[in-house]
Amino acid sequence: MRRDVKNSIAYIVGSPALKIATMGGGCIGDVYRVELASGETVVAKVGDVGSGLELEGFMLSYLAENSELPVPDVLHTSAELLLMSYLPGGGGLNPSAQEQAADLVAALHGVTQAKFGFERDTVIGGLHQPNPVSRDWVTFFRDQRLLHMGTEAVRAGRLPSRVMHRIDTLAARLGDWIGSPKRASLIHGDMWTGNILSSGSDIIGFVDPAIYYADPEVELAFSTLFGTFSDAFFSRYNEHRPLRPGFFEERRDLYNLYPLLVHVRLFGGGYLNSVDRTLMQFGC
Repeated sequence: MRRDVKNSIAYIVGSPALKIATMGGGCIGDVYRVELASGETVVAKVGDVGSGLELEGFMLSYLAENSELPVPDVLHTSAELLLMSYLPGGGGLNPSAQEQAADLVAALHGVTQAKFGFERDTVIGGLHQPNPVSRDWVTFFRDQRLLHMGTEAVRAGRLPSRVMHRIDTLAARLGDWIGSPKRASLIHGDMWTGNILSSGSDIIGFVDPAIYYADPEVELAFSTLFGTFSDAFFSRYNEHRPLRPGFFEERRDLYNLYPLLVHVRLFGGGYLNSVDRTLMQFGC
């Protein structure tokens, strides 16, 4: 960590750093665990101007102010430095932790508004995520998620144009498979195991959000893409917010096309095969 950053942290929290250790994760900045002379421990994310740290701080604060989802306290946010409270815990979600997560996520999805999108654009995995407000979910998901991220992946040289043409075909028929809920739900937006901190059967917190107001099914779908949640979660969630028929059979895979395109844009490789299989599943 640069000396000027260490000095800034000491000035902000009123205590010098005694020990600094690199932490994993963090698509939009380098992440450090900082033990202070005061005995406290904080997390520092350090990045360049435009990296999205200020936006990440805003999203965490928004979740803290508008939901009961446990997230780190934001101690300081700027274009180059985000300071947060340290939440102990790691990955691994046993059935009891999944049930608690279901309680928390269902409550989050109970925070609603009339329009889809958000008051400002956000980021996912460090990538721009546009959120112009819309009263129609199908239009929003088509234009601001599938077509936007597909186009970005083509521009980055990660997605062949022929595959983008197939995405265009699916997007034109999107209304055949999904509809527009009456209300838009607040979602975390990047809910996978690496962004959920737990200890034994307890959920400690959620980190690295990519928030907006959406059909909550898009979040539930993403939570299955890398095996984050299983039956214990969905059984409990269904007690709070019953799932509509057809989610697991059809809409889950359709909604997961968006995070797959995010991963194609970031990494390419095998994720392109997953996109191909999904398009074939829907006849495109």
